[in-house]
Amino acid sequence: MTRAVRAVGRSPRALAAIASAERVTGALAAVTLKRSLDIALGSALLLLTSPALALAALALALRPPCGRGDVLTRETRVGLGGHPFELRSLRTRRLGLGILSRLPHVVRGELSLVGPTPLTPDETALLGPAAGHWRQNLRPGLTGLAQVRARSGMPWDEPALLDAHYAEHHGTGLDLAILAQSVRIPLRAAVRRRRSRGKAHLSDTDHRLPGYSVAE
Repeated sequence: MTRAVRAVGRSPRALAAIASAERVTGALAAVTLKRSLDIALGSALLLLTSPALALAALALALRPPCGRGDVLTRETRVGLGGHPFELRSLRTRRLGLGILSRLPHVVRGELSLVGPTPLTPDETALLGPAAGHWRQNLRPGLTGLAQVRARSGMPWDEPALLDAHYAEHHGTGLDLAILAQSVRIPLRAAVRRRRSRGKAHLSDTDHRLPGYSVAE
């Protein structure tokens, strides 16, 4: 028996309640899947990167400017439900290590692997009612659509617009695509740097024939 046939004879109020329950069930299923991915993949990434993060933290602690061993930056960000939390990152110029050092926030549930940009309370206060509402329903992300498109330079690739687009269209497929792009961009940059370093820089003398002399 199809859903349409079962719906015959039911009042509009009952149909509206059924439709609302189905939407809630679908949303809960999506949230559960997203959170499961955060825990599983976030824990695996944290385990794999913990040696590198530990070495980076040790190097920062021994570096003279740190002195007191303060290797972390601490900033207040607004998370799910509008609740503030302290975002901790390694105090390093290497963006990749700084982002990976936030993985504990993913495992704890303060961040998601993919989501809108984590904003400060002051930035959140400047949002309109609509943006403030959907942001409260989404965890901010370790990475996101705004982060992977940040360098495109296109006018429609403003972070606020990209975050809003993600909020409207987010799902497992888009999350996996953003994660793949987040990995591909730094890898491609690293390969380009390595290739540029490996190129031979030949001077004019390298092309001279044997026995060539300037005096000639």
